[in-house]
Amino acid sequence: MRAVCQRVSSARVTVAGTVVGEIERGLVVLLGIARGDEAAEAERLAAKLARLRVFEDEQGKFAHSLLDVGGAALVVSQFTLIADTRKGNRPSFADAAPPDAAEVVYERFAAQLAAAGVPVEFCRFGARMAVELVNDGPVTIILEG
Repeated sequence: MRAVCQRVSSARVTVAGTVVGEIERGLVVLLGIARGDEAAEAERLAAKLARLRVFEDEQGKFAHSLLDVGGAALVVSQFTLIADTRKGNRPSFADAAPPDAAEVVYERFAAQLAAAGVPVEFCRFGARMAVELVNDGPVTIILEG
Protein backbone atom coordinates (compact mmCIF):
# COMPACT_ATOMS: atom_id res chain seq x y z
CA MET A 1 0.00 0.00 0.00
CA ARG A 2 1.31 3.40 -0.91
CA ALA A 3 -0.14 6.80 -0.03
CA VAL A 4 0.98 10.07 -1.56
CA CYS A 5 -0.19 12.78 0.84
CA GLN A 6 -0.29 16.40 -0.24
CA ARG A 7 -0.98 19.20 2.23
CA VAL A 8 -3.60 21.47 0.70
CA SER A 9 -5.47 24.66 1.41
CA SER A 10 -8.32 23.32 -0.75
CA ALA A 11 -9.07 20.40 -3.05
CA ARG A 12 -11.91 18.79 -4.90
CA VAL A 13 -12.64 15.83 -7.13
CA THR A 14 -15.12 15.81 -9.95
CA VAL A 15 -16.55 12.94 -11.95
CA ALA A 16 -18.25 13.82 -15.25
CA GLY A 17 -18.41 17.47 -14.16
CA THR A 18 -20.02 16.74 -10.78
CA VAL A 19 -18.15 17.41 -7.52
CA VAL A 20 -17.97 14.14 -5.57
CA GLY A 21 -15.56 15.23 -2.83
CA GLU A 22 -14.26 18.55 -1.56
CA ILE A 23 -12.19 19.81 1.37
CA GLU A 24 -10.58 22.98 2.61
CA ARG A 25 -7.41 22.74 4.77
CA GLY A 26 -6.11 19.21 5.04
CA LEU A 27 -4.54 16.42 3.04
CA VAL A 28 -5.26 14.91 -0.34
CA VAL A 29 -4.41 11.24 -0.05
CA LEU A 30 -3.75 9.35 -3.28
CA LEU A 31 -4.01 5.72 -2.18
CA GLY A 32 -2.55 2.82 -4.16
CA ILE A 33 -3.43 -0.69 -3.03
CA ALA A 34 -1.26 -3.66 -3.98
CA ARG A 35 -2.10 -7.34 -4.22
CA GLY A 36 -2.10 -8.81 -0.74
CA ASP A 37 -2.83 -5.54 1.08
CA GLU A 38 -5.38 -6.12 3.83
CA ALA A 39 -7.57 -4.21 6.25
CA ALA A 40 -4.97 -4.35 9.05
CA GLU A 41 -2.45 -2.47 6.88
CA ALA A 42 -5.10 0.08 5.94
CA GLU A 43 -5.90 0.63 9.62
CA ARG A 44 -2.24 1.16 10.56
CA LEU A 45 -1.67 3.56 7.67
CA ALA A 46 -4.82 5.53 8.49
CA ALA A 47 -3.78 5.85 12.15
CA LYS A 48 -0.34 7.09 11.08
CA LEU A 49 -1.83 9.56 8.62
CA ALA A 50 -4.23 11.03 11.20
CA ARG A 51 -1.25 11.81 13.46
CA LEU A 52 1.31 12.72 10.79
CA ARG A 53 2.78 16.08 11.78
CA VAL A 54 2.96 18.07 8.55
CA PHE A 55 1.26 21.29 9.66
CA GLU A 56 3.42 24.08 11.02
CA ASP A 57 3.43 25.65 14.45
CA GLU A 58 4.18 29.32 15.19
CA GLN A 59 7.91 28.69 14.67
CA GLY A 60 7.36 27.11 11.25
CA LYS A 61 8.16 23.56 12.43
CA PHE A 62 6.07 20.53 11.45
CA ALA A 63 4.40 20.05 14.81
CA HIS A 64 0.68 19.54 14.12
CA SER A 65 -1.39 16.75 12.60
CA LEU A 66 -4.74 16.70 10.84
CA LEU A 67 -6.31 16.03 14.24
CA ASP A 68 -4.51 19.01 15.81
CA VAL A 69 -5.54 21.52 13.13
CA GLY A 70 -9.04 20.18 12.46
CA GLY A 71 -8.09 19.36 8.88
CA ALA A 72 -9.90 17.02 6.53
CA ALA A 73 -8.76 14.29 4.18
CA LEU A 74 -9.81 13.76 0.57
CA VAL A 75 -9.04 10.10 -0.16
CA VAL A 76 -8.60 9.20 -3.83
CA SER A 77 -8.04 5.64 -5.02
CA GLN A 78 -5.13 5.51 -7.46
CA PHE A 79 -3.94 2.10 -8.63
CA THR A 80 -1.28 3.75 -10.80
CA LEU A 81 0.82 4.32 -7.66
CA ILE A 82 1.55 0.59 -7.75
CA ALA A 83 3.03 0.79 -11.25
CA ASP A 84 6.22 -1.12 -12.01
CA THR A 85 8.35 0.86 -14.43
CA ARG A 86 11.59 -1.12 -14.21
CA LYS A 87 11.20 -2.68 -17.68
CA GLY A 88 10.37 -0.87 -20.89
CA ASN A 89 8.36 2.29 -21.28
CA ARG A 90 4.88 1.03 -20.47
CA PRO A 91 4.05 0.74 -16.76
CA SER A 92 2.91 -2.65 -15.52
CA PHE A 93 0.04 -2.74 -13.06
CA ALA A 94 0.30 -6.47 -12.35
CA ASP A 95 1.06 -5.78 -8.68
CA ALA A 96 -2.04 -3.63 -8.15
CA ALA A 97 -4.88 -5.26 -6.26
CA PRO A 98 -7.89 -6.29 -8.35
CA PRO A 99 -10.66 -3.66 -8.14
CA ASP A 100 -13.02 -5.66 -5.90
CA ALA A 101 -10.28 -6.36 -3.33
CA ALA A 102 -8.84 -2.84 -3.58
CA GLU A 103 -12.22 -1.23 -2.97
CA VAL A 104 -12.65 -3.09 0.32
CA VAL A 105 -9.22 -1.94 1.55
CA TYR A 106 -9.81 1.64 0.29
CA GLU A 107 -13.12 1.83 2.18
CA ARG A 108 -11.50 0.41 5.32
CA PHE A 109 -8.70 2.99 5.14
CA ALA A 110 -11.16 5.88 4.78
CA ALA A 111 -13.47 4.51 7.51
CA GLN A 112 -10.54 4.10 9.92
CA LEU A 113 -9.37 7.64 9.20
CA ALA A 114 -12.88 8.91 9.96
CA ALA A 115 -13.04 6.80 13.13
CA ALA A 116 -9.81 8.48 14.28
CA GLY A 117 -11.64 11.82 14.14
CA VAL A 118 -10.60 13.13 10.72
CA PRO A 119 -13.40 14.44 8.47
CA VAL A 120 -13.11 12.35 5.30
CA GLU A 121 -14.38 12.97 1.80
CA PHE A 122 -14.58 9.84 -0.31
CA CYS A 123 -14.26 9.73 -4.06
CA ARG A 124 -16.02 7.44 -6.50
CA PHE A 125 -13.91 4.30 -6.53
CA GLY A 126 -12.78 3.26 -10.00
CA ALA A 127 -14.19 6.34 -11.74
CA ARG A 128 -12.25 8.57 -14.09
CA MET A 129 -11.73 11.63 -11.90
CA ALA A 130 -10.43 15.17 -12.18
CA VAL A 131 -8.51 16.14 -9.04
CA GLU A 132 -7.97 19.84 -8.38
CA LEU A 133 -5.88 21.01 -5.46
CA VAL A 134 -3.95 23.92 -4.08
CA ASN A 135 -0.80 22.32 -2.66
CA ASP A 136 0.18 24.23 0.48
CA GLY A 137 3.94 24.55 0.85
CA PRO A 138 4.26 22.47 -1.26
CA VAL A 139 4.31 19.58 1.17
CA THR A 140 4.13 16.07 -0.25
CA ILE A 141 4.86 12.96 1.84
CA ILE A 142 4.89 9.34 0.67
CA LEU A 143 3.78 6.69 3.17
CA GLU A 144 4.27 2.96 2.65
CA GLY A 145 1.94 0.54 4.37
